[in-house]
Amino acid sequence: MPRSLPLSALGIMLFCNVAWALNVVVSKVAVSTLGLPPLFYTALRSATVLVVLFPVLLRGRPDRLPLVLAIGFAITGGSFGLQFVGLQTASPSAVGIVNLAGAPLTVLFAIIFLGEEVRWRRGLGMALALGGVGLAIGAPSEAGDPVGLGFVFAGVLVGAFASVFVKRLEIGSVALQAWAGLASLAVMLPATAALETGQIAAFAAAPLAVAACVLFAGVVVSVGAHSAYFRLFQTYDANMIVPLTLLTPLLTIAFGAWLTGDAIGWSLIVGGTMALIGVGIIVVRPSRTIFKWQLMRPKL
Repeated sequence: MPRSLPLSALGIMLFCNVAWALNVVVSKVAVSTLGLPPLFYTALRSATVLVVLFPVLLRGRPDRLPLVLAIGFAITGGSFGLQFVGLQTASPSAVGIVNLAGAPLTVLFAIIFLGEEVRWRRGLGMALALGGVGLAIGAPSEAGDPVGLGFVFAGVLVGAFASVFVKRLEIGSVALQAWAGLASLAVMLPATAALETGQIAAFAAAPLAVAACVLFAGVVVSVGAHSAYFRLFQTYDANMIVPLTLLTPLLTIAFGAWLTGDAIGWSLIVGGTMALIGVGIIVVRPSRTIFKWQLMRPKL
């Protein structure tokens, strides 16, 4: 593999980080400002991904299809749905910090289910990351409703649990997104019909704004940024690619303060710094059982 990243790769990673960070703000606008029911928004996003990637489904069924659908749903629709519920009341900046819990939780589940061995450095990183996230959740005056952040954390938990088992699937990342879109749509359509109201009214009130949010989340982020990230990951060493994703929470905090007026107090600053340091330690340490992209897999 190449020993250094060319400017083109750095530019692609900058695009990915900006897209992922902006998507938290866009999702906040969708479920809060525009009033879209969160499960309905999840279904619209899944439908968009499915439409774009539908030709991938025609190439044939993957092995162990039920497991592919279950894991695909968990790391996309299931995780996203919970986080979108939380974004109704939580600030984008705090959500960006809480999403950093994905790395230590993934390692924790790898310890439990895959026999991952963790020495003191990664243990310290896990403690710092989870402690920083806990500090962010415990600052409701700055971060929003702690119940909302609890839903966000639950979404991270579900995504981290499922991502541990992605390595056991013999399927490419794009194909996994396509089948995950199908599984998520199949679950979220009946879920929003049974549990939510006002879907049509919310869409009709601002159809262009809703369409813009959905297209950004589904096409630019899920298909564009995610695919570009995995392509770089296949081309370059993980140690060069994955640490660059730590820019996403910093940009999320900046965009949250700029675009949605998030209050950035000391609890969020200290908690975010702790979490970033902890995740940084986790990312640079080698792992036998999990891919590095699973540690920093974008959550939104």
